[in-house]
Amino acid sequence: MKKILFFSLIVLVGIIALIVPIGQDFGFIKNNLYTDQSNLLFQNQNFVKPKEEIALIVVGDIMLSRGVAKKIEKNGNDYPFLKVKDYLKTGDIVFGNLETPISSGREILPGEMFFRSEPGIEKELSENNFSILSLANNHTGNFGDYGLEQTFKYLNQAGIKYVGAGENEQEAYAPTYIDIQGFKFAFLAYDDIDFTPVEYGATEKSAGLAFMNKDKLVAGIIEAKQKADFVIISMHSGNEYQDYSSEKQKEFAHLAIDSGAELVIGHHPHVVQEIEKYKNKYIFYSLGNFIFDQMWSTETRQGAIVKFWFNREGLKDFEIKIVKIEDYAQPNIIDSPEAEIVLQRMGVKKIK
Repeated sequence: MKKILFFSLIVLVGIIALIVPIGQDFGFIKNNLYTDQSNLLFQNQNFVKPKEEIALIVVGDIMLSRGVAKKIEKNGNDYPFLKVKDYLKTGDIVFGNLETPISSGREILPGEMFFRSEPGIEKELSENNFSILSLANNHTGNFGDYGLEQTFKYLNQAGIKYVGAGENEQEAYAPTYIDIQGFKFAFLAYDDIDFTPVEYGATEKSAGLAFMNKDKLVAGIIEAKQKADFVIISMHSGNEYQDYSSEKQKEFAHLAIDSGAELVIGHHPHVVQEIEKYKNKYIFYSLGNFIFDQMWSTETRQGAIVKFWFNREGLKDFEIKIVKIEDYAQPNIIDSPEAEIVLQRMGVKKIK
């Protein structure tokens, strides 16, 4: 038996000698093969250098019902976005206030104050680069729990995040995060109960939206800052058709900045309001209408699109584009004396 084992060992050594050149060992071969494979993988990978700046675009109220819906039915889902889509595509993140549930249901008649958008419009919002939408407003709950559930479903299917509403109170008040190229943003959104039915609010067991509440605002910002670099607040508040913010808007926005928010964006008045620079942070009290059928005044046809550039340290700069709504549904960026008047009303020259 010993002779057989000894003979087998000699044969095995001979075979190995034929395969492995003298001076090499198994460790070297293994390492060499591993190195070759690693180099191959390295060469085939597309390494993208992280961005040093991120562009966040924010717009005003987006209402895709009533008169706007009629224009969409006649001209196609893309009609409201045709003149602004190229600019929207320049944002890494695009945010707006969606002033309508997306849900099947009855026809919305002219002059109604209940809104509903046809399913399918969420795809157009996604096509036009909307990343996240606030649902914290006085129209999200117009079609009850069914409308809310439908809205959540269609936005999720389109890959659009939302904030300020949820399946329950915890979800409605929770931050929504967007992580892009190493920049992490947290969004929080709140609606003013002064003009919203109380039953639209989320509870522990029912879907709804987040109401403006100072304790919940502070708690939300504290939570968000543990995970995000920058916290953005959306505030649906103020007096309709008034050029200047109310004391309630100011108190809530100042508290947001005091608690650690980087930026506050306002909606609801349907006209553009002033910008305030507070403790070296910016508050845009109202961006006015972005898509809306309020053609009855010049001011309700005007709105602002703002692009913010963030670097690793914070907000670096911003630019404002003034839009004017045409044909009940179609915002168009304008560069004219009219745009200058709107910018002056916002107080741009005073703070820039």
